[in-house]
Amino acid sequence: MFEIEFVSDPQPDGKGEQILFVRNWMDRQADRRRSMLWLADNKGQLQALTGVEQNAHSPRWAPDNRKVAYIAGQQIHLYWLDSGRNVQLSRLTQAPANLSWSPDGKWLAFTMFTPVNKPAPVTLPGKPANADWAKAPIYIDNRQYRADGAGYLAAGYTHIYLMPAEGGSAIQLTSGEFNHSSSLSWHPDGSALYFSANRHDNWRELANNTEVFRLDLKSRELTALTDRFGPDSQPQVSPDGKKIAYLGYDDRKLAHQAMRLYVMDIDGSNSKNLTEPLDRSISSFQWQANSNGLVISYDSEGKGYLAELSLSGRTKVLTDNLGGISYSRPYSGGQFALADNGLIAYTQASTSHPAELATLQRNERQTLTAFNRDLLFKREIGKVEEFWYESSVDKRKLQGWLIYPPAFDASKKYPLILEIHGGPHTAYGPYFAMELQLMAAEGYVVLYTNPRGSTSYGENFANLIHHNYPSHDFTDLMDGVDQVLSRGFISDKELFITGGSGGGVLTTWSIAHTDRFAAAVAVNPVINWYSFVLNADMYSYFSQYWFPALPWENPEHYLKHSPIQHVGKVSTPTMLLTGEADFRTPISETEQYYQALQLRGIDTAMVRIPGASHAIHTRPSNMMAKPAYIIYWFEKYRQQRAN
Repeated sequence: MFEIEFVSDPQPDGKGEQILFVRNWMDRQADRRRSMLWLADNKGQLQALTGVEQNAHSPRWAPDNRKVAYIAGQQIHLYWLDSGRNVQLSRLTQAPANLSWSPDGKWLAFTMFTPVNKPAPVTLPGKPANADWAKAPIYIDNRQYRADGAGYLAAGYTHIYLMPAEGGSAIQLTSGEFNHSSSLSWHPDGSALYFSANRHDNWRELANNTEVFRLDLKSRELTALTDRFGPDSQPQVSPDGKKIAYLGYDDRKLAHQAMRLYVMDIDGSNSKNLTEPLDRSISSFQWQANSNGLVISYDSEGKGYLAELSLSGRTKVLTDNLGGISYSRPYSGGQFALADNGLIAYTQASTSHPAELATLQRNERQTLTAFNRDLLFKREIGKVEEFWYESSVDKRKLQGWLIYPPAFDASKKYPLILEIHGGPHTAYGPYFAMELQLMAAEGYVVLYTNPRGSTSYGENFANLIHHNYPSHDFTDLMDGVDQVLSRGFISDKELFITGGSGGGVLTTWSIAHTDRFAAAVAVNPVINWYSFVLNADMYSYFSQYWFPALPWENPEHYLKHSPIQHVGKVSTPTMLLTGEADFRTPISETEQYYQALQLRGIDTAMVRIPGASHAIHTRPSNMMAKPAYIIYWFEKYRQQRAN
């Protein structure tokens, strides 16, 4: 586990001669992920820029390509490439984000949380000097008052700031009780910044309704350039200053709505959707230097793609091996950046290693790093095989992958683990997955699939479970198991099921609708939609987009799709595993199911991860513990079935 490394945030200089990137590694002593800045030339020569102690990230080239601004220790730092000197520029009280150089290199713009002093409405008199009273009550009246991974939120808003590139005071550019957390794009003449934000009066109720804004730096005047209902985000001004590209969609209150790429004139007129025919959600994009087109990234059938996009909407695929940012499970996704000369630096993925740094130029692909050589040394990585199968519900083609244990022998019988992705609107793909490789290394064949509801197959496929989750996605999973069983090397008495978050939902749903599994492990599941919507950190979003009405307005719908409603049919031994600080799928969900199974006399266990949020794998030791407990539980009942 502590030998995993991966590349993120690749940033080529303007000439495409050098590439900044973040090298992420696992600190065994601190049990944390750490990061350093490295530099690569286009021949693969590597150089470290920062030490292990800084935990540096977010590198951004100055326009002269001689300096690099980056963030470390919640401060902005500057690195001079010619001298190797490094200095802390800022003295900020909060962590900056979305760092961006002005075109003339004289300013740095960024976003930063700005606390608001909200004194308690009640004070208690009569406290004697040095008295040991209880801590004061905490008064909360914000709609969004806590977030998974962050805990209970301080009062305040995120604003845009400007700071001289040689250091100095941070100048606040935006104000009001609104959040301005988006990426920042400069007009080429340095006169304005472009960003997205929700500054509507009802933004607390409809947080998804963002607009693109222009901020004139001289007058501080804000101008909204979009006005439809739905998110308009990540604006980028074209190099010639004539157009703006951005992502968004017309909000139809569907559970999954794919991001489309739009281009409009610099004043906000003549907006055009360029990617509707593609029917894939655009993850990120960047203008080409001539302003005649863009490079976009998106997922399709589990793979990460880079493609050229013309202003007429034509696409040309450049590569399909973008990815690798996820290393615990095989989720899709990746990062890229484009140099003025057309070189693309990106995170390259495979089933045998996490993300490495790669480049693409004029159809020539080159992988520049091999940071996982020590991980792979004297280790056999389980072979991953892609396959397609047919849904028994509607004959749709469904995609899956098998991970074979090392030294696999098709003449033998193996136990099978079905591992289900979360979301539910996400996708697995042909990528390295430490947790699943650890399971395969214990002698299991591991199956993972993209049932209906998964992304990267078009909006319609993802919304087959809209207001109908779980439903036939369960059938899709069982069809995948049946297809693997037909191959003849799986023991039908040694079938096991697990999954996290949305995969935890489908795990608990599955064991109530079939008894074919010898044991199950549900990781941070939702088992009661009624209580979930009223406890989850994103309750405003879930109640509006995942359900046809509020819980008390249509309780029958919530219960119909809740695993707890079907717990009386469960006979499968079940382990539940959840972080105690999980605010996305709170541990109270796990406790309800645990207690229901205990009341029914079903073999069950609960594993609580102290201090862990929904992202259990964030700390390396927790990522080790998760598959270890899963294998412990499965081995226990595998031996019973074998006997």
